[in-house]
Amino acid sequence: MTGVADVLVPPNSEGTRATILRWCKEVGDTVAKDEPLVELETDKVTVEIAAPVSGTLIEVLKQVNAEVIPDEVLARLRLASELIAPKEGRVDAAAPASPPAPAASNVNDARKPLSPSVRRLLSEHAIAAADIDGTGRDGRITAQDVTRHLDAQARTAAAASSAVSASINNGSQPAKARPVAPRSEQAPRHGDSRVPHTAIRRRVAEHMARSLTEAPHVTTLFEADLTRVLAHRARHAASYESRGARLTLTAYFIDACVRALRAHPEVNATFHPDALELHADVNIGVGTALGDKGLIVPVIHRAQGLNLFGIAQRLSHVVEAARAGKLTPQDVRDGTFTISNHGVGGSLLAAPIVINQPQVAILGVGKVQRRVCVVQMGDSEAISVRSMCYLTLTIDHRALDAFQANAFLNLVVTTLEHWPEEES
Repeated sequence: MTGVADVLVPPNSEGTRATILRWCKEVGDTVAKDEPLVELETDKVTVEIAAPVSGTLIEVLKQVNAEVIPDEVLARLRLASELIAPKEGRVDAAAPASPPAPAASNVNDARKPLSPSVRRLLSEHAIAAADIDGTGRDGRITAQDVTRHLDAQARTAAAASSAVSASINNGSQPAKARPVAPRSEQAPRHGDSRVPHTAIRRRVAEHMARSLTEAPHVTTLFEADLTRVLAHRARHAASYESRGARLTLTAYFIDACVRALRAHPEVNATFHPDALELHADVNIGVGTALGDKGLIVPVIHRAQGLNLFGIAQRLSHVVEAARAGKLTPQDVRDGTFTISNHGVGGSLLAAPIVINQPQVAILGVGKVQRRVCVVQMGDSEAISVRSMCYLTLTIDHRALDAFQANAFLNLVVTTLEHWPEEES
């Protein structure tokens, strides 16, 4: 349209879907170029979309909680230069030239283009597009239309179920009971409540299910003695803190994995049907819990170029940003390997840990425990109390075999158990 600018969902290399989190402006509001207009929430970060031009918000096409994909139109702005009174004989491009046409029939609605999110919802719930009245632009069906249709079905089913129960209790025979919807589609029982999934939770659920469906998961288990690592940390934690880096055990695991990934590049890879893509950079993601919201994986990029202090510093930054909701899209992209330190919550062992595809492996780190162990003392053995933890490596068996997994994890354990006493 002349004099009108579209506000688009920004493109990204991963094609990540997003959900409208909040509109910063309302229809009719004036907005300046680069002023925040809308916030999107993906499974990874919250992204703020700025106005591409100065003007007036004349139309919002996607409401709060609607799912959107890259390059989809979110809203339209009338350009500031078009706000002056039109000259004689000129028609405002944003104004309709004639009264709007009457709404099309359901049959015509069904033939209108459907967004990917609407197609997915219709397919998941076996609903025909012709059964839904679209309320979107030009009568298109929106995700909210499908959700309202499902809610109406659930309420109808619940009412039918209540009527059947009442007639049975009264000793009468119901005329004809309708099929009762599955429990997941019914209204909550008295006292129950439904908590809508966040965008992050929905995307995590989809990602996990797809990973387990596509990749055969196999897990190998090792045990690591962290006595030397803990001694090193005790000596250097205060110094790191004074320089702006929190020295956590995860930093040591990242450092050890970098060395193992460099020695076994097939683990630092992406599986393709026709080839295994080996990555030059070691970009290690760290699973970070966000409470009830779900899980996010910020990435330590080019970790092969960082020493332990650099790793600790970068790790502190991305974990704090993740928990504060301030990660940028770049902070969560291009990971080549992931670490899940589930031991911070008290877990000893978790297997399998779902692979963060398209990666081919994920390291699991259990809780550190003081345990009685048999240790080698020169040519003899002795009983000693050591700080031990379980390490697992879950692999995509299409890409890796047990021999490669064991060799990788053995090097990780050896690195941790022989950690030098002082900084190198």
